[in-house]
Amino acid sequence: MTVDWNAFRRFIEPCSNVALVSHVRPDCDALGSELGMAYVLRTLGKKVRIVNGQKTPTHLEFIDPRGDISAIDVDVTPDQLSDVDLWIVLDTSAWIQLGPMAEVLRNSTAKKAIVDHHVSEDDLGAELFKDTAAEATGRLVAEAAEALDITLDKDAATALFAALATDTGWFRFPIVNAETYRWAARLIELGATPCQLYGQLHERSTAGRMRLRGVALHRLQTELDGRFVHTYVKHEDFGQLGALPTDTEDLINTTLEIEGTEAAVIFIEPTPQAIKVSFRSRCQLDSSEVASQFGGGGHKAAAGASFEGPLDEVRERVLEAVRKAME
Repeated sequence: MTVDWNAFRRFIEPCSNVALVSHVRPDCDALGSELGMAYVLRTLGKKVRIVNGQKTPTHLEFIDPRGDISAIDVDVTPDQLSDVDLWIVLDTSAWIQLGPMAEVLRNSTAKKAIVDHHVSEDDLGAELFKDTAAEATGRLVAEAAEALDITLDKDAATALFAALATDTGWFRFPIVNAETYRWAARLIELGATPCQLYGQLHERSTAGRMRLRGVALHRLQTELDGRFVHTYVKHEDFGQLGALPTDTEDLINTTLEIEGTEAAVIFIEPTPQAIKVSFRSRCQLDSSEVASQFGGGGHKAAAGASFEGPLDEVRERVLEAVRKAME
């Protein structure tokens, strides 16, 4: 399902004041896609703002050297966005993932568009520009730039390379193919430097992050003859270990390194009574299908969902659903 970028051009053409938004707990695909799309739109003469529901995680601030990305009620108020005539939602199609920005979009009469690669979706009243076969939303933004005859600068290329590399697990996930590497090569030609990016993302761990990973891995449990693994992080762990909720990023992929593992789940309690659950699968289990049972979504191989309630109760409900799906 390829995107018709000519239709995208026609859709955005009458708009002059565009705001970009992505999901809460933004990752490199969310942030990189926003920064890349902002460059594309500004090159086309649009006024562009990027406003998310949460601040950019500290360890990812390097991806935004010009400080383009703002947070609602921190850097900008909803009233200051009243002149927006087009919203573009990137890397999500779900109301719940927009956090406090969902209400801003619901109250806006501006046109809306979605650029995304996830299967699951809500009705956001937006024009869809989706390709669920794409490895990352950043890949779609790179496609848009090429289709619209726009040459990305170094910063935009770097942001989009970070999106593509991280959403493919640095090119090790099954969705990677020859075309993935061709897009990576184009972004490198435009200035992205993989070794520097990797160092920024994966070689700046704090002692707290390492301690947190150790605790989570110590709690790891295996089931179904080792095919299913799961673990959890409690809210109090962060303070006790000197870690941050963002330090759990990519931790679930570490659990898949255990030989024989086909599916993994991690439960993270960033605040009391708020649980984030991540699912991974490399078997017949459809992660997005399980996540959708709890209002979440994503891809077959990777998905997520959010909950309110005691950690133990959430774990019991979710683990039972995964066990049933893996029978």
